[in-house]
Amino acid sequence: MKLYLNIDKSTKETKITIEAPEINERIQKLIDFLQSEETEFIVGKKGDMQYILKPFDIHYFHTEKDRVFAVTATDSYILKEKLYELEALLPAHKFIRLSKSVIANLYELSRFEASFNGTLCVYFKSGKKEYVSRTYVPAIREALKFNRR
Repeated sequence: MKLYLNIDKSTKETKITIEAPEINERIQKLIDFLQSEETEFIVGKKGDMQYILKPFDIHYFHTEKDRVFAVTATDSYILKEKLYELEALLPAHKFIRLSKSVIANLYELSRFEASFNGTLCVYFKSGKKEYVSRTYVPAIREALKFNRR
């Protein structure tokens, strides 16, 4: 891999360009690292208190009655961000969409259970569970294949 750095005082905004014949795990990790630098924490609210949450401590995000919640191993917090905003902020190789209303941390998944109608039931390390819509099942399989070591 070659790296080029061009310092130009007339440049108004920093730009990063990656040129490659294909995207591979190394490039994806680089992209995720660059994007995750912007999201070091998320602010969640519980009662009158606001809490600083590290994205990797969050098991999943879900919507319920027009609100977005971040669920950790021990608690649930209300967020101001929309689900699509979180999806854009979070590293793609660690967080994945399970349905229109859920984004999960791949590293907090414990096991899957296939359902008769083509959906999957996902169990988290905390014991909680969520369902994967049929439209998202192929993306889950691909993400797990990509993250396999």
